[in-house]
Amino acid sequence: MSSSSIFQEAQSLFPGGVNSPVRAFRSVKSEPFVVSKGEGSRLIDCDGKSYIDFVMSWGPLVLGHAHPEVMGAVIGTLQKGWSYGAPCEAENLLAKKVRELYPSMERMRFTSSGTEAVMGALRLARGITGKELIIKCDGGYHGHSDPLLVSGGSGLATLGTSSSAGVPEAFASTTLVIPINDLGALEKALKDYDGRVAAFIQEPVNGNVGVIPPEAGYLEGVRELTREHGVQLVYDEVMCGFRAALGGAQEMYGIVPDITVLGKVIGGGFPVGAYGSSSEAMAQIAPEGPVYQAGTLSGNPVAMSAGLSTLNILQREGFKVAMERMQRLENGILKIKESYPEVCWQRVGTMFSLFLTKGPVRNLQDSSKVDQDRFARFHRFLLDRGIYFAPSSYEAGFMSSAHLEAEIDYTLQAIEDALSQLD
Repeated sequence: MSSSSIFQEAQSLFPGGVNSPVRAFRSVKSEPFVVSKGEGSRLIDCDGKSYIDFVMSWGPLVLGHAHPEVMGAVIGTLQKGWSYGAPCEAENLLAKKVRELYPSMERMRFTSSGTEAVMGALRLARGITGKELIIKCDGGYHGHSDPLLVSGGSGLATLGTSSSAGVPEAFASTTLVIPINDLGALEKALKDYDGRVAAFIQEPVNGNVGVIPPEAGYLEGVRELTREHGVQLVYDEVMCGFRAALGGAQEMYGIVPDITVLGKVIGGGFPVGAYGSSSEAMAQIAPEGPVYQAGTLSGNPVAMSAGLSTLNILQREGFKVAMERMQRLENGILKIKESYPEVCWQRVGTMFSLFLTKGPVRNLQDSSKVDQDRFARFHRFLLDRGIYFAPSSYEAGFMSSAHLEAEIDYTLQAIEDALSQLD
């Protein structure tokens, strides 16, 4: 079947024909291609067309698709069974590797998704502090649990809404929203609700309103304020983990949060998440402590093996190569910007955004200035050329070690051609 016919059938089976909203391509006024397979830096659709992929399964594939060493680890595990519902050694091995790269996670709990991991992290923060309220940033996305679907960014911003139907007001009211990169707003919120705030959760490098780096002194100020008010600082590094730096934003900026949330990369592309903290704090989690959290498929052996193999390769060479490829793309974009100053380029590590607006982009309001019709035309032009960028101006792009220099050069030429047609 062709991509188009498969997608038409899917619309009778799934809302919008997809199992995650942004995949429907509605914000770019187009129809999605349907993937047949992924290999290296590319996706191949059911019509046989090949695309240079800068979405990389929305971040986790730092090594590209179907890396042979990771595949070997997965196949070896599958031959021994793929779901135990009981402890396996692979959990220990992956946890030790995560802790090596994220020393603040002295102990951790694996989950099956980033959403689950965030839920567990915030429940832990409330259990430790005995407080109720959570503060998040406008446009920050931390999964689709009810209390956090308040100005969620990414798919929600794309759809032009700041919340979701079906979320009780009582749940939403436990979450306070402040702007990104605004220490004054955080300080005011902590003072106004002093004694009631359990946690401030943030993406230290925002990725769900496009890539927005922290401004100078911002993360340091956040750490000081949260410590002063007895508030747990939760870093959601689901997206920037192992991408801002090998040890994530914590390594890059030298800030140690109270609780860390990871996902995506630590499963090598398989469904997985994790949250972790000091040994003392994690003693609050059941069965040691009173904060309950569980998951039948948590610590799945296939995901554990894929994640361990991925992190080993990243540590050995993969991250360095991905950074080299990222630098080549950035050098080319900066040269293009000399002729197109209305384009804003922002990147941290191996994640990036090319905003079709004059920069810098420092918050959701700035990100929302992108002309959506113009972006849709830009996206369709690149897709026609066999280049797959995320079908939303609010989403980040991702580099992998599998991208070839020739593919990056081809992409740069296509971007320049697209911009020349837009103007």
